[in-house]
Amino acid sequence: MRRLFLALPLALLPLTFAHAADEHDHDHEHGSLGAHVHGVARLDLALDGRTLELELDTPAMNIAGFEHAATTDADKMTLALAKETLLKPHGLFNIPEAAQCSVVKARVESPLYGDKDEDGDAHEHEHSEIHGHYQFTCGVPAVLNKLDLTQLFKSFPATQTIQVQLVTPKRQMGAEVRPSNPVVKF
Repeated sequence: MRRLFLALPLALLPLTFAHAADEHDHDHEHGSLGAHVHGVARLDLALDGRTLELELDTPAMNIAGFEHAATTDADKMTLALAKETLLKPHGLFNIPEAAQCSVVKARVESPLYGDKDEDGDAHEHEHSEIHGHYQFTCGVPAVLNKLDLTQLFKSFPATQTIQVQLVTPKRQMGAEVRPSNPVVKF
């Protein structure tokens, strides 16, 4: 399964470069090429046999409304509630019931939660990310043909766009979803 996630960025590299170049125009204040854009999240989906995996990467601003270490009780409560919501994938991702998918793993990580970042440091970042990893086992994976992200947008209204990249036995594709059109069909 890990192989699929490693191959996914390579398979969709042309889409990523085209989108990053477009986002660069909207992201001058951060000086990045779309790697961290407030309001924009990324969701990778891979279906391999009966295993469905979702990887969500989003700026903490989209989820908590801030990216600094939580020092006030209000900020700590906001982070705790956000994590609680993120750890309930059936409340975020509307997967067709006929697929009979059950959660095997749900994990949320961020430097804001004291988790180490990619460089092994747990220090405060100017642009903190939140990473969610979800794994499901599906009894009838053949009926998986869409993913409705309505609840994700409702739970975290600062999220304006989700860039979805997916790999299934039937196809590989990229899509961009918004609250006005929150369903990815595949």
